[in-house]
Amino acid sequence: MKAFTKGILLLLLVAAIAGCSRKKNTFLNRNWHAVTAEYNTLYNGNLALELGKEELNQNYADNYWEILPVEPLYVSDEVMAPGENTNPNFAVAEEKAVKAIQRHSMLIEDREKNPQIDEAYLLLGKARYYDQRFVPALEAFNYVLHKYPLSNTINEARIWREKTNLRLEFNEVAIKNLKKILKEEKLKEQDRAHASAMLAQAYINTGAQDSAVSHIRTAAELSDNKDDQGRYYFITGQLYNNLGKVDSADIAFQEVINLNRKTPRIYHINAHIARINNMDVGDAEKAAAFAMLTDLEKDRENRPYLDRIYFQLAEFHYQNDSVQLAVDYYNRSLRSPSSDLYLQALDYETLGNINFDAAQFETAGTYYDSTLQKLAENSREFRLIKKKRDNLNDVIYYEDLARTTDSILYLASLSDEEQLEYFTTYTNKLKERAESQLPGEDETENVAENYFEKKRTGMPGVPNPGSAFYFYNPTTVAYGKQEFFRIWGQRELTDNWRTGGSTGFAGGGDVEVSEEMLANDPVFDPQTYVASIPRDEAQIDSLFNERNFANYQLGLIYREKFRENELAAEKLEFLLAHDPEERLEVPTRYNLYKIYSEMGEMAKAEALKNDILFRFPESRYAAILQNPESLLQDENNPTALYENLYRLYEQQQYGEVIKQSKELSQQFAGDEIVPKLELLKAMAEGRLNGFESYRENLNYVALNYPQTAEGVKAQELLTTALPSLSQNEFQSDSVANTFKLVFPFEKGQAGEAEALKEKIEKILLELNYSDLRVSLDVYDPQEMFVVVHGFRSSERANGLAELFSVNKKYQINQKSFYISTPNYRIAQIHKNIDTYLESLQTPPN
Repeated sequence: MKAFTKGILLLLLVAAIAGCSRKKNTFLNRNWHAVTAEYNTLYNGNLALELGKEELNQNYADNYWEILPVEPLYVSDEVMAPGENTNPNFAVAEEKAVKAIQRHSMLIEDREKNPQIDEAYLLLGKARYYDQRFVPALEAFNYVLHKYPLSNTINEARIWREKTNLRLEFNEVAIKNLKKILKEEKLKEQDRAHASAMLAQAYINTGAQDSAVSHIRTAAELSDNKDDQGRYYFITGQLYNNLGKVDSADIAFQEVINLNRKTPRIYHINAHIARINNMDVGDAEKAAAFAMLTDLEKDRENRPYLDRIYFQLAEFHYQNDSVQLAVDYYNRSLRSPSSDLYLQALDYETLGNINFDAAQFETAGTYYDSTLQKLAENSREFRLIKKKRDNLNDVIYYEDLARTTDSILYLASLSDEEQLEYFTTYTNKLKERAESQLPGEDETENVAENYFEKKRTGMPGVPNPGSAFYFYNPTTVAYGKQEFFRIWGQRELTDNWRTGGSTGFAGGGDVEVSEEMLANDPVFDPQTYVASIPRDEAQIDSLFNERNFANYQLGLIYREKFRENELAAEKLEFLLAHDPEERLEVPTRYNLYKIYSEMGEMAKAEALKNDILFRFPESRYAAILQNPESLLQDENNPTALYENLYRLYEQQQYGEVIKQSKELSQQFAGDEIVPKLELLKAMAEGRLNGFESYRENLNYVALNYPQTAEGVKAQELLTTALPSLSQNEFQSDSVANTFKLVFPFEKGQAGEAEALKEKIEKILLELNYSDLRVSLDVYDPQEMFVVVHGFRSSERANGLAELFSVNKKYQINQKSFYISTPNYRIAQIHKNIDTYLESLQTPPN
């Protein structure tokens, strides 16, 4: 019996070994390899593929502000190195597919006998597809189509090939092939749903949304996967909305809602919100929309999506002019956990807009900064917000300047008694705050911070003189800080700072607020502030002009950069009411005329027009009002004049550029062309008068126009370029590799200099010295140079000078000297050519 059992086992072992052969087309061989491939290698490979897909879905975040992609797959722009994988599970799936092919393929007489190998190639293609290696994936799917035309997976492979074509942006090819697939009658419903969804995506990619909508709806109706069904219905609703078919969109969104818990909750929430957004604005609909949003907020199941629900509630209140409620809900949305960066960007942006409309410009700027952090830098939204934020810098600067100067002028306009009374009231309040910190009182605030902050905030009901006035004067600020540290020493900014220890205090013991300190500290003396109010008429006039100019700039900024005509009109009207200079008055009236025309207030616009024509008939604004097309034809408009001036700069007519820049800056005061003129003038000053003049003029542009592109450029030059230009010591000729031959001329010898330049050019041409060239360079207001460039050594430069002096055919009697290229640059920058000649003891020949 034992011998019989052993024989049976031996026979089975031999059969198993024989079954491992992939070269014999036997029933046992085919089935052994098929079963082993399907239930071992391919099973593990498909399991790894599903794990990888699940991880992709967990990390993928849809953007519900745009039409959702049919397939939730994030495609990276990064190029993968050979052997790299986006997900190790897909590497495992690919490895198992390859292993199944290598170990179990039975390719006999050019025909595959293992029915599982087509599944292996399909798995191989899918693994590569999800690993974002679309070209190798396409090869795998094509292999199935070409080698296994009778496979039961042939339709699935065809659909996957077209999915891959879509990823490779071969949309037209995919559309053509998917249409052929859908015409087949024997297509399974799930395959038909899959193909319809991919065809819809192809149409979406090509912008044919009307063609896409019917196919995505078909996919939703045929799919037996509830997750896909919810997604397809939601995309259907989005497409109908884009096509303006709101009723059809609502039906599609309701299909999503009807799926309830059978589909991901995120689709359910966004479908509700989409339906609410589609409601009309009537009172009944408003009540229904609010009720729906409230129900969504209260449903505990919706807690993970409160960020979106709160945002929608905020939008509802904002659109209904309940701004405070809207602000509350925008902040709730921001405080709710969220992975939707675009939603957070919208929250921040809207809060920024609300603060901007309330003239809280610094707060608005902070919100816009937060908005930019949530947006992709290469997105259109980022560029728009960035431009708005940059423009806001100008608003903040000029609003602060206008507020500061107005506050000081207000104080200066008071009588001595009124000034004393005002600051007595102010310092009494400061004393009350300080006395609340005497020993025995509850110390709940950071006194060290408040000591200065309370003074900075000013008092309510007046044009903030405390803020603008106290910190406008740097001497007072410095004195206040000095007194604080003299009395209290270095203190940490913590609660109970006064009694919390003596660290850093010069006296070594605890110092307490005392009545004596309150009585003697100049911070609590109203005369401290009264004494620093400007009295000089020149100072007051300067402040007056600064305030007017700031209001003029604000008017232009609000109108041209923000399209806020009402705010612009308010600033310009304020300016007209405060006796502006004529250089500002006429452009102010003209801009107000344009603003009121755009606002439809024609009576005000006509009055301003007539006033300009009657009082300022010779101005360019009067010419424009009489003939609007004259601005395009007028060669004297600011842009044309600047371009002409720049051409003079290129022609080295630096003196003329400086003169005309000054005149035009006065003529177009307040115009945006002025900073350009000032920067051009600075460049001309540098070219004509040297380094110090260049630095002085750049500093003027940077300080006076800090918010303009020209001001920023000037500051950048001061910071980066000027340090490298400051070197004024000449280098040894031994370190130079190019030299110049220079012929100096006085300013009155311009004709002679030009004649010499032409003569040398002819000589060089005749001598075939093609490596040399000649220029006429301005040196300073009194001198110019004819310069021959391109010598490789000082000896060659001297040799040409000698040729000019002794050769009768080429004879030139003009004095000359050679100089290395680096030293010529230094001489031009610092205007120290005499120092160069003296240091080398080589006077002109």
